[in-house]
Amino acid sequence: MLPLRSKIRLGSGNVKKTCQKLKSGSLSLRQEHKHRFLFTRTGVSSAWNHDGRVRQASTSAESSVGLPDQARVVICGGGVIGTSVAYHLAELGWSDVVLLEQGSLSCGTTWHSAGLIGQMKGNTALNKLYMYSRDLYKRLEDQGEATGFKPCGSISIARTHDRMVAMKRNAAVAKTIGLECHEITPKEALDLAPLLRTDDIEYAQFFPTDGAASPSDIVNTFARLAKQKGVKVIEKCQVNQVLTDEKHKEVRGVDTNLGTIRCEYFVNCAGQWGRELGKRSEPRVRVPLHSCEHYHLVTKPFGVDPMMPVIRDPDGAVYFREWSGGILAGGFEPTAKAVFHEHIPEKFEFQLLQEDWDHFQILLDQILHRIPAMESAEVRQLTNGPESFSPDGRAIVGECPEIRKYFVAAGMSSLGIVSAGGIGHAVAEWIVNGEPTWDLWAVDVKRFVDLHNNKKFLRDRVKEVLGTTYSIPYPECDYRSSRKLRTSPLYPILLEQGAVYGSTMGFERPLYFEEQTREEYTDNTIPRLTFYRPSWFDAVASEYWACKEGVGLFDMSYVTKIELKSAGTEVVDFLQKMCSNDIDKPVGTVIHTGVHNHKGGYENDCSLARVAENCYMMISLSTTQTRAYNWLSQHLPANGSVILSDVSSMYTTLNVIGPKAKDFLHELAEIPLHITKFPSMTVKTMYLGHASGIKAMRLTHTGDDGWMLYIPSEYALHVYDTLISSGHDYGLKNVGLMAHRSLRIEKYLAYWGIDLDSNSTPLECGRDFRVKKNKPFIGQEALLKQKEEGIKKRFVQLLVEDHDNHSDPWPWGGEPIYRNGKFAGMTTSAAYGFSLESHICLGYVQDFTDNTGNRNIINENWVMDPNAKYEIDIAGRRFPVKVGISAPKSPYMPTQHNLDDHYPMYETQ
Repeated sequence: MLPLRSKIRLGSGNVKKTCQKLKSGSLSLRQEHKHRFLFTRTGVSSAWNHDGRVRQASTSAESSVGLPDQARVVICGGGVIGTSVAYHLAELGWSDVVLLEQGSLSCGTTWHSAGLIGQMKGNTALNKLYMYSRDLYKRLEDQGEATGFKPCGSISIARTHDRMVAMKRNAAVAKTIGLECHEITPKEALDLAPLLRTDDIEYAQFFPTDGAASPSDIVNTFARLAKQKGVKVIEKCQVNQVLTDEKHKEVRGVDTNLGTIRCEYFVNCAGQWGRELGKRSEPRVRVPLHSCEHYHLVTKPFGVDPMMPVIRDPDGAVYFREWSGGILAGGFEPTAKAVFHEHIPEKFEFQLLQEDWDHFQILLDQILHRIPAMESAEVRQLTNGPESFSPDGRAIVGECPEIRKYFVAAGMSSLGIVSAGGIGHAVAEWIVNGEPTWDLWAVDVKRFVDLHNNKKFLRDRVKEVLGTTYSIPYPECDYRSSRKLRTSPLYPILLEQGAVYGSTMGFERPLYFEEQTREEYTDNTIPRLTFYRPSWFDAVASEYWACKEGVGLFDMSYVTKIELKSAGTEVVDFLQKMCSNDIDKPVGTVIHTGVHNHKGGYENDCSLARVAENCYMMISLSTTQTRAYNWLSQHLPANGSVILSDVSSMYTTLNVIGPKAKDFLHELAEIPLHITKFPSMTVKTMYLGHASGIKAMRLTHTGDDGWMLYIPSEYALHVYDTLISSGHDYGLKNVGLMAHRSLRIEKYLAYWGIDLDSNSTPLECGRDFRVKKNKPFIGQEALLKQKEEGIKKRFVQLLVEDHDNHSDPWPWGGEPIYRNGKFAGMTTSAAYGFSLESHICLGYVQDFTDNTGNRNIINENWVMDPNAKYEIDIAGRRFPVKVGISAPKSPYMPTQHNLDDHYPMYETQ
């Protein structure tokens, strides 16, 4: 056997010749290990049993049970996710469950997974999910149920300052959720992992409760325990079609190669087959994922300590774990190779893809750099297995918007093993209780639109997604691939004027306008990302002041626009049921309202414009496009009397903001704009320039005076040119999302999906004045109960003090809040307040009683106690903050002196 470097590294002399022989095929690992590789004509190999238990796992769970006629739940997919869902349903008392696997259990991607159990991933809700998985695997192992879990801990390494800041931000969060995390020196890292190279380590952390596990053992144990409680596991059963009712709205059964089974719920846990399975129903279900080649290397034993911690070197994009006395080392190369674009080969069970040493080279260099002892280790296997990734690198979970009671749990994006316990628990809760305990919006299937399921889009995107797994999670970071898909008609014009764009829901949004030369970068995304004062600070400041002193013009075409109408008053009755505010206002009124679930939490936070007697336009954030439409459609009258239409693409939306906006637009419009003629929170249809049919709403979503102009898209260029050509005397300036964010956070305005979610209520956010309790609506009972009992968290604004804007790391949202030295909550969003000359955060404060997460009832006196000392933790440093439950006074707030009449800071309709 040749040592690792001799086998793979290109060099001089005999080493180079050896590598040339490897690549030409005259000398190959396949020839040396014929029993491990049997390549087929499709270019894939049969499985190498690299964990020693895969074959056992697939046979021990086999069932001779025939396909039943019916079941309450049918799960498709016998990997670690599907078996976890089955196990957790059984734990919750649902035993009438059938799990179908087209091959053998764990035969897809689970069997060749590395089995790393790392609990810190940056998102608090997901961290809790990973912690649940870890605790479950440990508990089962301690009870004698094999999971292969070993609590060896993990070491994370930073080579750069920015990586260190990112890790310190994570450590700050870890403390708040009870995840043990220690800063360690390079010497301490070496003591824990003697094979480690430490001379280039700038910073390191040790997570003692992390570990590693055996994927096939976990699958086998989940399946066996589920079967003990009555779940049926049927292998060699392929799903041909998911059957729906006559209106194609709800699951009714599953057609398979073994027959048809009626069911109430269906769960797509098909892994990399999830997208193809999604197409086997009417209507089709979008499951946007695509497979990539994913590599790790396993050495022969060379005396490695079985309890060597898992090592993550994200700056090198590599990881390590002990494996049977040797080392398993893998990583996430910058640009991956997408596979199976046309289709996944049939019978792809316990199979691998052909190795590509050249492609693996970039990771190998980093592997040998971090653990030099591996240079002389003998290779057991280079594993190249397919792994499916979603468009944003997060799992795809939840009830799909197309078919009721059709759930998805797929697209784990290389986090399948650490996710499986928590995902299985959450999906089972969702099915049994109607909702999960955790807020899972970060992985909700409804965060996508149709473009995300485009196969060519996916192929190009996932090549980048895999490579960003270990990227530094900078604020405002975005993908560069598969961009410019959804744009406003103004996109090319704004691009020429220096617009720097970000993308949400596939829609390009101008973030700010670069006034300097852009020769330093080749595309229109943020060129220099940082945790500190960003390069765009001065540009955004200029835009901000235009909105405060002149006129700002912001292209907000990305917002979701939904039209609701009926022949009679049915739409009014429907919206009264759906909304907590009173929406039965005169035509021409705009109402700001919450749309709630039965707990009183926000399913949406939106503006409703009554444009006709029986017609409304709903405006909400772009992230709600699928979710908001789905929530409304689920509750529509069965008789079809209310018609729902997504009209987002029909209108180009321009936000005209500022104290001079009225005088500016007065020159161009044919209707009076005086506050008495055109009050705030009203809508009128008007001409502007030569264009007609423009819906103008007097609101800005920032608390400043101005208008939202909903322009039929065919008029967009004309209207924009008209505005620009007339705006010089009013200080008109293009502005972007960054300036808009500063404006709205200064005004203490919350946004859904950022500051509000399905677990936040109006009482907790200080918005109960918008809740009309004299009419029935979804969530009313819960809100009345909460009002009687009191709230346990409160939305607040925090002004950061003693902070150096130039040298200190900035708050970006997600920072822990402390009250009198005790953890009290998290910030949700942050921005620099230019008029206040201070960083401003929004977030929630709570009074935790103990480490279990129990909370006391609080009130405004508790929040605003003058003796309470508040701080936020930014990357390990605590900064004092001033707490408030209303917007602070600013010299630039509209008053009687700079408006022609009173303009309310908060839309109170």
